[in-house]
Amino acid sequence: MSEIQTMPAKTRERAGKGPARAARRAGLVPGVIYGAKKDPTMITLDPRDLIRGLRTGGFMATVYELDVAGRKERVLPRDVQFDPVTDRPLHVDFLRVSSATLVTVDVPVHFLNEEESPGLKRGGLLNIVRHEIEMHCRADAIPSHIEVDLTGLDIGDSVHISMITLPAGVEPTITDRDFTVATIAAPTVVQEEEAEAAEGEEGAVAEGEEGETTEEEGESES
Repeated sequence: MSEIQTMPAKTRERAGKGPARAARRAGLVPGVIYGAKKDPTMITLDPRDLIRGLRTGGFMATVYELDVAGRKERVLPRDVQFDPVTDRPLHVDFLRVSSATLVTVDVPVHFLNEEESPGLKRGGLLNIVRHEIEMHCRADAIPSHIEVDLTGLDIGDSVHISMITLPAGVEPTITDRDFTVATIAAPTVVQEEEAEAAEGEEGAVAEGEEGETTEEEGESES
């Protein structure tokens, strides 16, 4: 489970674009806390605190405890809007959660024991199909990451979701197929050599077929 992080926040009296712009002019990031059948709470955050959380990784799968004017709100980030030019956060939405709240989150995938993979030691490439996996779980049981052990994997091997041990109560949202998380691919040089060899074989076959056709045509003409 991800450790609950704390972040200070201040209340914002009014909603709307005007107050949000005023908050940004003051150097703050406007936001809102919603859910749990309660009225939304308008807030502002110090951009340094928010950016620190964003840079840590797994921000959208991390439960935070916001200190809003002395009142604790346990929340999960649900959306962050960014400036398209500066990439600075412009607005953030938080969902109120409790230990019983069921949520859907993208959990990062960490790959372990690359040095124990025969395929990687032979020059193979780790082809990551999914850097994150969408999961269903309780808010108090969100894993900080999912671990994939690469021990013993050779070139051509694949890692499917069924091969990964998930924490209790954590399930992937995709349940209709055993989807691929990563593969061990052949080195690029080998792939290019095989492609060239295949092209050479196809060319030789094509030339042989053309020669046969010419002889048959010659016989018919005679």
